[in-house]
Amino acid sequence: MSVLKASIIGRRPLRAALCAGAVALVGGLALQLTPSLAEEARVIPPPALDEHANAATETTTFAGGCFWGVQGVFQHVKGVISAKSGYAGGGKGTAQYETVSGGDTGHAESVQVTFDPRKVSYGHLLQIYFSVAHDPTQLNRQGPDTGTQYRSAIFPANDEQARLAKAYIDQLNKAHVFDAAIATRIEPGKAFYPAENYHQDFLTNNPSYPYIVINDLPKIESLKRMFPADYREKPVLVAAAANR
Repeated sequence: MSVLKASIIGRRPLRAALCAGAVALVGGLALQLTPSLAEEARVIPPPALDEHANAATETTTFAGGCFWGVQGVFQHVKGVISAKSGYAGGGKGTAQYETVSGGDTGHAESVQVTFDPRKVSYGHLLQIYFSVAHDPTQLNRQGPDTGTQYRSAIFPANDEQARLAKAYIDQLNKAHVFDAAIATRIEPGKAFYPAENYHQDFLTNNPSYPYIVINDLPKIESLKRMFPADYREKPVLVAAAANR
């Protein structure tokens, strides 16, 4: 076991334990026993309302369970300039993993997405978020992770984003696209705080980590299958941007 994996497992005992329960070693082969509900991606209609590009870059923040997979999805979307894991919904003083994991900080594990709206619209990012990145009908949980820190939430950067997100949720609920009502909250006016370095680019850096294999790599495959025109093979990484 590498030092990196040991440190991550030590910092994430819940996820490590759940992964241990979901994967059994039989004759040296890993067998998946419990597929995550978070990967049941489905084709959903695009938003009836979308914004008009009036800037070269725009930023928004999505929460949908563990930020490893959500970050990984948006890093593979064309038009996304950066996708950074972090925390939103609470205060600066509690924006660290060990504290957020307690579930009482108001934070959600989140991903701040910076994108070029001339290449990918905010509405299209919403479509990917609701169909591929997570299951928006789960309340205060996502797959194996439970607690308000894993809630489905959108942290809009402005009133227009908030309006479009609300309109899209109403559209999807009215059309009964999902088997249950969408639990996604819209939380405007909340700051985003970047997560620790070891969380950034985690999916790309740890593709064989059990949690990633079970819960997150299927999301990347769903993105590739369902949105082939938007998929890019080489992800845009936080580490690469920092080294420019």
